[in-house]
This record gives sequence, structure tokens and C-alpha cells, in this order.
Amino acid sequence: MNFAKRSVRVLACALSLAALGACSSSKDIRRVPTELTDFKSQLSVSKAWETSVGKSGSYLFAPTVVGTSVYAAGANGTVAKIDATNGHDVWRTKVGADLSAGVGSDGTLSAVGGLKGEVFVLGADGKLLWKGDANGEVITPPLVGNGYVLVRTVDGRITAFDAQTGEQKWVYRNRAVPLNLRATSGMIFAGNAAVLAGFPGGTLAAINLLTGDAYWQTPVSYPQGVTEVERVNDVAGAPTLIGAQTCAVTFQGRIACLDANSGKVIWEQSFSSYGGLAQDDSAVASADDWSVLSLYDAASGRRLWQNTQLKSRDVSAPAIVGGAVVVGDFQGYVHFLSRDNGAFVARVKTGAPITAQPVLAGNVLVVQNRAGKLYGFRPQ
Repeated sequence: MNFAKRSVRVLACALSLAALGACSSSKDIRRVPTELTDFKSQLSVSKAWETSVGKSGSYLFAPTVVGTSVYAAGANGTVAKIDATNGHDVWRTKVGADLSAGVGSDGTLSAVGGLKGEVFVLGADGKLLWKGDANGEVITPPLVGNGYVLVRTVDGRITAFDAQTGEQKWVYRNRAVPLNLRATSGMIFAGNAAVLAGFPGGTLAAINLLTGDAYWQTPVSYPQGVTEVERVNDVAGAPTLIGAQTCAVTFQGRIACLDANSGKVIWEQSFSSYGGLAQDDSAVASADDWSVLSLYDAASGRRLWQNTQLKSRDVSAPAIVGGAVVVGDFQGYVHFLSRDNGAFVARVKTGAPITAQPVLAGNVLVVQNRAGKLYGFRPQ
């Protein structure tokens, strides 16, 4: 199959939908979703609770977990803090504007992005503390912590605000590229001195929280091809960090793990994803742009297994939960795959497409679908 033609088709979906959730409806016969087959369930998964925060619209809204609290939002301006043990609201509010990016929180302050570039920061009681302006479209959840609220716009620019006052502290700008994916690209803290973020063009950077300067910048992969479409090479999703190892994946590029202190590449493999990845102490998981799932050894980069049985089902970024790798798909199914061999061990359905990465709150797996429903599942 011609890789350039496939890339053009995937990129068209990426540029048209921030959440990348409607590509499975294409008439391209190469993208017909794989039919699900029956299997013998080996993992018991019970639904603990269900609630709603409002539909996602054309944006990606993903839940955020701090301890046993879940923070979630919908496009209609609803923001909620939910007790993950029972699904009950701790608080719920409306910010009075449509939203385009879901919640970032440190457990005390919470922030969301407005459709017109607004930044709404809520206090511990859910009430508005301050409102700022990111001067651009926000489709990635803000990052909150260490005294900052970090907001990135769709062009990759990151603005740091004082978490208490809303005062702008610095702006980080990566080099511009002619074309980039319209997809969320998250950020994570590396201790209390740096933030890790990936950018269009395939670069991962560690940014000094105090000054906004880069400690290091390392290409995860390099643009290849002749046309600008073929050369799109963005870091997808948020990087991960376990100990001193950070991992990232790019579209039309690579999956790689680096030393978080120096930016030196530890291992890399050819890969292409627009969803992101998951990492724990011993493994790294990701789905490629065909929704083929792979699990890699975190230390060596050796691929442990690959599962093609969800091909073209537009799966979410995965979560690694105990002995399972978990993804959602375009029909609202949540699939649990054995960490050992990639075989299906359980499956549940939510009723609407799932594009947000599942998250774990205590012993509860939390999934948000595009209809705005949140589900708490207990795998046993």
C-alpha cells in the first residue's frame, strides 16, 4: 500500500477533527473497521457508576485524575469534580462559555480552555478564581501545578500563568512548521523544575519552569518525504515519565524513550500514531494510525506483542492497568487486552465513541465518551 496515500487520508481526518473520531465512517475500503469476534472473558469488569458532563462536540475532552478524584468537562461549559469511588459530584459548575479543552488540575486548582482562547481557573470549591487569555485556540488541557497554569495553543506555543493571580510569566515558542496535526498534545511535569512537551516537527523538549527556556530539545523523529503532507511529523498525545525515563510517539515517525535529564535517546522504533502512548515501570503501549496495538519493553524497546484485531476501529490512546492494556473505540467499546500476550480478556460497552484515553483513579478505571458520559469500571 502506498504510504503517502495512506498518510494523506489520515491527515485529512486529523486536520478536520480535533478529536480524530470520525475517520471510521470513510468509504475507503482500506479503512473498513475490523469486525469484533467473540472470546472467552478472563477478566471480570463491573460498572461501578455512571454520570455525565455534556457532549464533546468536535473537541477531545478527557478526564483527569488526582488521587481518587476525577475532573471532567464538556463543550457546554460544565466542569465537575467527581468522587471516583462512587461517581458523586464533589462540586459542579458552569464557566459561562463554550469549552474546547478539558480539565487540568493539581487537586486544588483546576483549569479549562474556552472556545475563544479563554483560560478559566477554578478554586478548590469549583468557583472561578481568575480568567485569562491564551491568545490562540486551545485544544489541549492546561497543565496545573508547581504554582503555574500552563496553556498551549494549537500552534504549539506554551504560555505560563501564575496559578494564583493569572499573571503571565513566560511564553515558549518552538520553531514553526508548514503543516501540523490538529490534535491534542499534552504536557507533563518533570519534578518541580521542568515541564516535558512535544511539538510539531517531532521534537520533545524539557522546559525550565522558572524561565521558560529549554533545558534540552531532542528530535524523536525527523520529517521525511517530498510533500508537506508527507513531512508532517508531530509528537502525538502527552509524553510519559517513569523515573528518569520519558517516552513519546510521533505521527509518521517513531516511538522512543529518552533520558529525561539529558534528552539522550535510550531506544527508538519506527512507528506512526496520532493518539499517544502509555508507560509503566516495564512497558510502553501505543496504537498506530491503523489502530494496531503494540506493547514494547520499556528498557530495550523490544516489541513484546502486536494485536491487529482492532484495526481501523479508531481506538483511543491506551492505558496500562495492572495486567491489562485498555483502549476505547469508535463504537464505544472498552477493550481489555492481556498484558502478557495481547489477547482479549474483557470487553464492555458505553454506547458512544471513545477517543479520550482511559485513566485510573484508585482501583476504578474511568472512561469518558463523546456523548459526555463518564463511566467508572472496576476490573477484578
